[in-house]
Amino acid sequence: METFHILIGQDTPHIAWWQMSIRAGIIFFYAILLYRVAPRRSFSNLSAQDIVLTVVLGSSLSRALTGNAPLLPTLAATGLLVILYVGVTALAPHSKTVSHLAKGRPITLVDNGDVNHGAFRKAHFGENDISELLRLNGLRDLSEVEEARLERNGQVSVIPKSST
Repeated sequence: METFHILIGQDTPHIAWWQMSIRAGIIFFYAILLYRVAPRRSFSNLSAQDIVLTVVLGSSLSRALTGNAPLLPTLAATGLLVILYVGVTALAPHSKTVSHLAKGRPITLVDNGDVNHGAFRKAHFGENDISELLRLNGLRDLSEVEEARLERNGQVSVIPKSST
């Protein structure tokens, strides 16, 4: 544990650029994990890594701007965050594992007119959300829905049943 404390600059008044970079990497992956646990619909069209990059860069750079953090180590750490972001977004289309970890998976809410109540609970949807989902798609009843999914970007897609 002592080695870990040295690596992250624990219990020291000033940390080196490489210690801040290690902290940045830890925070990046921890924040993605936290955002993956949170309900998708709270973030609209942003992916987990988009939110992490925005919040952490904004917070880190603002501390450097106001003098609450040293400029060069902060720039090194935020540079590492951008490199991690580019790496994750570049790997995601080529790796199902990275894609699922970073972007998640779609959740089937309705299948052949039947509500998947477990999926609705997981997505933090309620009865009013079902009605709204139908209205927004010009439908009146669940029997008109072939499939509805909460997509990875937080949007709900609906495939109506064909009228043939």
